[in-house]
Amino acid sequence: MSVFASRPAPSRVFFLYLMQFFADNNNMKKSLLFLALILGVLASGVFASNSVTLYKNSAVASYYAEKYHGRKTSNGEVFNMYDLTAAHKSLPFNTKVKVTNLSNGKSVVVRINDRGPFVKGREIDLSKAAAVKIGMIKSGTAKVSLEIVGGSDGAAGGLQDQKAGASNGGEGQKKSGAFAKTAAASGCDRWNVQLAAFSSKKNASIFAADAQAAGIRHLAYQTTQSGIVRVIIKDLPTEKVQATLNALERKGYKNYLVRERKE
Repeated sequence: MSVFASRPAPSRVFFLYLMQFFADNNNMKKSLLFLALILGVLASGVFASNSVTLYKNSAVASYYAEKYHGRKTSNGEVFNMYDLTAAHKSLPFNTKVKVTNLSNGKSVVVRINDRGPFVKGREIDLSKAAAVKIGMIKSGTAKVSLEIVGGSDGAAGGLQDQKAGASNGGEGQKKSGAFAKTAAASGCDRWNVQLAAFSSKKNASIFAADAQAAGIRHLAYQTTQSGIVRVIIKDLPTEKVQATLNALERKGYKNYLVRERKE
């Protein structure tokens, strides 16, 4: 359980304080100025609670531009290379993904509206505008981290009946900075690592048995409100997450999801 779990939400504490302030303060002019200041702070999103899911610790991004400009994407839209969109082979359409160039730290949030790339070794195809944002036009490709920051429940809940591991590739690439930045930004100190998600408990059990046979320990099941069964490594402290991810990649489990532990 997170050390923050027993603390009142910051917004609740704030509003209790605000009510007390107005109760004790008889100066209407000062009160109105204070209220205007607070409304400005709220509008800036200080009290927003943004859930971030690390989807890929390290992946290769490419981009597509003029050749496909004006053509239809896989979800029926017209591709506009000046929009902040991207193609991915499996993430649900309208998933919002934060893409960070690991070589320069530049980031952009894109919306998935197309399928691809279909070149071996590449994970995501960005629009030209998105590629410009993260400084990869000259290189054409870049090593990036991918974080799911919004979209459909399917994106947040993992892909149904799709194994997150069992890759035939070699040892995964490890970039400790990617998770470290995610952890620092969230303030969370406990994490779940999702290996796969299934629409049936039977398939989840088969996958879990295979993972255990491969030497992965401390597996658990997590069932969402929509009935999706996740196979996870539960309740890892921040300092143990990166070592766990490295071990998973060495065993061929590369498509994990790292989630903040809420309960």
